[in-house]
Amino acid sequence: MTDRPIHKVLLLGSGALKIGQAGEFDYSGSQALKAMKEEGIQTVLVNPNIATVQTSEGVADKIYFLPVQPDFVERIIEKERPDGILLSFGGQTALNCGVQLFQRGVLEKYGVQVLGTPVQAIIDTEDRELFVKRLDEIQVKTIESVACCSTAEVRQAAAKLGFPVILRAAYALGGLGSGFCDNPEELERQAEEAFSFSSQVLVEKSLKGWKEIEYEVVCDRYKNCITVCNMENLDPLGIHTGESIVVAPSQTLSNQEYHKLRALAIKIIRHLGIVGECNVQYALDPQSDDYRVIEVNARLSRSSALASKATGYPLAFVAAKLGLGYGLFELKNAVTKTTSAFFEPALDYIVCKIPRWDLTKFPGVERILGSSMKSVGEVMAIGRNFEEVIQKALRMTCQGMHGFVENHDLAIDDIPSALHAPTDIRIFVVSKAMQMGYSVQQIHQLTSIDCWFLEKLKHIVEIDSRLKEFRQIALLASDPTNQEALEFIEDPFFIKVLHEAKVYGFSDFQIARALGLEESMNMQEAALLVRRWRKALGITPTVSQIDTLAAEYPAQTNYLYLSYQ
Repeated sequence: MTDRPIHKVLLLGSGALKIGQAGEFDYSGSQALKAMKEEGIQTVLVNPNIATVQTSEGVADKIYFLPVQPDFVERIIEKERPDGILLSFGGQTALNCGVQLFQRGVLEKYGVQVLGTPVQAIIDTEDRELFVKRLDEIQVKTIESVACCSTAEVRQAAAKLGFPVILRAAYALGGLGSGFCDNPEELERQAEEAFSFSSQVLVEKSLKGWKEIEYEVVCDRYKNCITVCNMENLDPLGIHTGESIVVAPSQTLSNQEYHKLRALAIKIIRHLGIVGECNVQYALDPQSDDYRVIEVNARLSRSSALASKATGYPLAFVAAKLGLGYGLFELKNAVTKTTSAFFEPALDYIVCKIPRWDLTKFPGVERILGSSMKSVGEVMAIGRNFEEVIQKALRMTCQGMHGFVENHDLAIDDIPSALHAPTDIRIFVVSKAMQMGYSVQQIHQLTSIDCWFLEKLKHIVEIDSRLKEFRQIALLASDPTNQEALEFIEDPFFIKVLHEAKVYGFSDFQIARALGLEESMNMQEAALLVRRWRKALGITPTVSQIDTLAAEYPAQTNYLYLSYQ
């Protein structure tokens, strides 16, 4: 267990509501508080955001609705005298606050023990120069870079590395101040912005176009490690993870690539001395197995929340218990109640995360996506294949879209430019391009999106095209005066296409629109008509199918029901 008995713990919460912070860390903080309560430990929470679960009555024993800043937290420590403090559950704001408290000597002054990852390990991952040096010690490749403390040093570093480069601000929230630079003019502007957020800026050689892969890793104080989930960005490197469409588990890695990066993630977390959970981000060359480590988040991240919900493994809950000194082998999986927390989850389904933007609310805003976050939330879909989950997720963003196809038409003057520049609507530009006859290779050249993903998206367009071939049958069958309407849709080829459409994520609304039913009725009636046809033709998931799967995978029962709806 810990060095001394822990009776009261202070948790730095998710903080004020802002892009890149707060909402996504409410989950991790709530789970940590739940873990402390289970151990009989008194909890004190600092969080000014009342619109969270963790600030609800009964979650924490005492709540201070104050900013997560060193001056306020020091006064709370002086008053409450906690035995330990949790820094890793409130995102970047909480982490930065904890580091400042450590550097000011506040934690030592009041005898507050940092639970979980030591502060020095946090500093090693957040300070860009120290991070590179630490990974060099174990011969792990990082992106060629130079840490700078002035604009003059940034110019020298860019001249040494050669354009294009990316600037990253140390200790920054949601990639603030970071950006790609293709020339000296862009470098000057970006450097000025980066130094407004941090006193240290890292200039890195750009690897735009490489794949971006993430691993969520858990480690206890005995150096026992597991990788809970690995994720792959559909968008290539150059877009912040929070702005990217992400799938879990990865889909385009070979077995060799997967295990190579997994082994490296475990090697890194052990060397840095992280106790609890961390996120390792890689850039992977699509033309070889060459890699670079982009960064390591020695805390719960927004990807951790996604991984927890995708796998059913309660990362934050386990990380909090590990911070108290438990070993992985001593903890039960909180979902299954039978297996140990030492087991890695194995998924027989796929999860897709898509960000939610509200850029249309702000006229004149720059819609190009980059290394700094602009998204205000995200949705997650679960299914049996990529086509199903991408369509579900696009519907769930609640922005008037019904999936990858059969949406309102986008007016785009220059398709190649719209494909090349990553924006909040690029996935729909890909759809439009495919329907206009662009090949997978053409789109790959313009977007650098892996051909595997593009082939799957093309499959959706092909199903849509086959549905449109049955418009005449659908119009005949939709005639309310026709007493034998069902006979028109009993064409075996139509039944096959209708079944395929449902398997690959088409909603009844999409199918109705593809069949042209909106010509004779409103779309709500058309969708209900398609639903009646499906039921009459037996194109529905049976209860026996769901129950069989639920019996095989009890931990994922809720996911299975969600997947089949």
